[in-house]
Amino acid sequence: MQQQDFYNDDIVDKIEDLNFREQLNKYIIHWRWFLLSIVICLIIAFLYLRYTTPIYEATATILVKDEKKGGMLSELSAFSDLGLGGGSVNNVDNEIEILRSRTIVESTVKKLNLNIALVIEGNVVDRDVYKDVPISVNFIGKTDLFNNATAVLKCIFLKNDTFELTNESEDKNVILSTKKAFKYGEKIPTTLGILIINKTDVIEDNYKAIRILLNPVENVAESYKNRLKVEPISKTSSVVNISISDPVKKRAEAFLDNMIQIYNEDAAQDKNFISENTSKFIAGRLALIAQELDGVEQDVESFKKSNRLTDIESEAKLFIEGSNEYDKKGVETEIQLNVVSSLLEFIKKSTNSDLLPTNLITDSGDAGGLISSYNQLVLDRNRILKSATTENPSVIKLDQQISSLKLNMAASLKRLQSNLQIQNRDIKNQEGILNSKIGKIPVQERQFRVIARQQKVKEELYLYLLQKREETAISLAATEPNARVIDVAKGGKFPVSPKKKVIYLAGLLFGLLIPFGIIYADDLLDTKIKSKLDLEGKTQIPFIGDIPTSKDIGELIKSESRTSSAEAIRIVRTNLEFMLNKVPDGVAKTIFVTSTFPSEGKTFISVNLAATFALSGRRVLLIGMDIRNPKFGEYINLPALGLTNYLSSSDNDVENFIIKHPGYENFFILPSGIVPPNPAELLMSKKVDQLFETLKKDYDYIIVDTAPVSLVTDTLLIAKNADTFVYVMRANVLEKRMISIANTFHREKKLPNMCILLNDTNSSSVYAYGYGYGYGSTIEKKPWYKKFFS
Repeated sequence: MQQQDFYNDDIVDKIEDLNFREQLNKYIIHWRWFLLSIVICLIIAFLYLRYTTPIYEATATILVKDEKKGGMLSELSAFSDLGLGGGSVNNVDNEIEILRSRTIVESTVKKLNLNIALVIEGNVVDRDVYKDVPISVNFIGKTDLFNNATAVLKCIFLKNDTFELTNESEDKNVILSTKKAFKYGEKIPTTLGILIINKTDVIEDNYKAIRILLNPVENVAESYKNRLKVEPISKTSSVVNISISDPVKKRAEAFLDNMIQIYNEDAAQDKNFISENTSKFIAGRLALIAQELDGVEQDVESFKKSNRLTDIESEAKLFIEGSNEYDKKGVETEIQLNVVSSLLEFIKKSTNSDLLPTNLITDSGDAGGLISSYNQLVLDRNRILKSATTENPSVIKLDQQISSLKLNMAASLKRLQSNLQIQNRDIKNQEGILNSKIGKIPVQERQFRVIARQQKVKEELYLYLLQKREETAISLAATEPNARVIDVAKGGKFPVSPKKKVIYLAGLLFGLLIPFGIIYADDLLDTKIKSKLDLEGKTQIPFIGDIPTSKDIGELIKSESRTSSAEAIRIVRTNLEFMLNKVPDGVAKTIFVTSTFPSEGKTFISVNLAATFALSGRRVLLIGMDIRNPKFGEYINLPALGLTNYLSSSDNDVENFIIKHPGYENFFILPSGIVPPNPAELLMSKKVDQLFETLKKDYDYIIVDTAPVSLVTDTLLIAKNADTFVYVMRANVLEKRMISIANTFHREKKLPNMCILLNDTNSSSVYAYGYGYGYGSTIEKKPWYKKFFS
């Protein structure tokens, strides 16, 4: 109970719980439209697959030589060991952009003549062919118009190896020849060049005619460029995958193979162009360097001749060695001179008993022998003096010999001294000559080094250029391609577009989505109440029934009425008895009928409810209390005086204003009367309450037609006199958001014992008695297609 109260408090103007089955039923009820939509969409999908030209994809794989894994030849690549040309960068991304370039694609289009298309006419669509045709089309001597021309020629096959060529282009002067029939291989003059159509080995497949389409090369190249895909296999690999889509598989394969070939040829031409320019540069430099080298070598020759040189380093070495040798000899000579001088001095001072030093003189003359003989005489004398005196004849004789030998020895040493002095002078002269030559060597060496340096630079540069010329010649003879083909172009067995499964699935989805979208949009945009389903979950007010659209709203219900509206009103009458079960016996059951806005049919419901109760044998009074806008006159002929006249006077009896309906025995009516200027004040008077107290004693049922509750307060002023309120809502008129008004009155209990009645509904979709309204009436027979779509 607590949960129910909470729901009643929060039901205002929103859905608290979404009934999934209710939403699903909105679509299931239209299952026939879903089925028809699916069938139509699948038929469209079949026709699309049947007549759409299939697109195939051809794929080729190449290995691009990356700069990181192998160098690329450039203008300065021959000088790379000198640190030149090292800034060139080549990678896979650059090569991919080259492969995608318009230049490569356009060259391929021109090579394969892809701007010339052969088309076989079909019953529905034309078929593009490439090689599998009985003719080949070639243009020779192409004019400047060829690459930008748009032309359509039709080749009609005739007998005896002839054909007819017609012009279907906008330019009617494409074919310059006046002939219509031509032989295969015949030269046909056109404004685009000489056209030659040859017969191929392909067997004719009942071809009657082939259309020859010429398109601008630029447009065709742009089309192929847009369809071309060049992607690396992975970020770390230099393997590149190239693919293109085309209606003709063989044409796609030929395009890829030739594009790769042109790419490699262009790369080779670039490399050869670089090598050829390098070779020319080296040849020119070699000629210049050869002349300069010849001049430097002549300078070397002249320098050596003028200075009488062969090899400066060798001669300088010899000069230095000679100078050292003379210096050494001069020292030795000086030593010998000093020794000789010492010996002469020693001889002068020596006595006959003194020995002279030996081995001091290296001269090979007689001085050494004399000294030895002298020393031997001195030794003999000294030995004799040991046993004799100086007077001894032997001693005297030896003294004489010693004296004589001393004189000879002194003379010999003087001669030796003279020779050594002469030799010393010669040595010094020679040493001076050598030293003079040695002194000139640095100047000569410096001068020669300048010349030799130039000679060496020219020689090394000459040899370097000779080496690079050979390397360039080798690179010209063996130019490697930029890319190696891993997989040649191969088209797929199945088309990439259109895909049958995807198209059929799309057809199925569209078949479901189209009616779903229409129904959803209609439901989303339509904010009107249509049936009882629109009330479920939005209100807690009891629902007593719905009234289908009446064919004649001006005719009141009769006992013999069997229409759906009459049956619906009878059901409402029965349901109202459940709403009035608490009214005590002997008192009239008072039923107030109101609505949210005018024109919702509350007066129609009031009049027909009163008629229905009257037909059941009960005394019924119908009161018109919508005194601002009375409508009883549209259904019943009534006098002008009525309720307002009674309420505004003080001496009139209400019975004077009540009339009896002529067609019913127990049907009485109290008209609204004249429209007053103060309707609210009239309804607020005590006479209204007294009126109901009086009338409830005289009638079984009182049906009151009241004013709309959302516009005026008239109904609320008299609501306390009602036993139940029938709140009329008109289908396809009242918006769903207006239910909140009824909910507010119900929640605040301003309208006692409320119930909802839905008016003017579609009889084919209302929910009522199991066999539908009009049970027992004749059912109209419909054709099968109307039954299917009803």
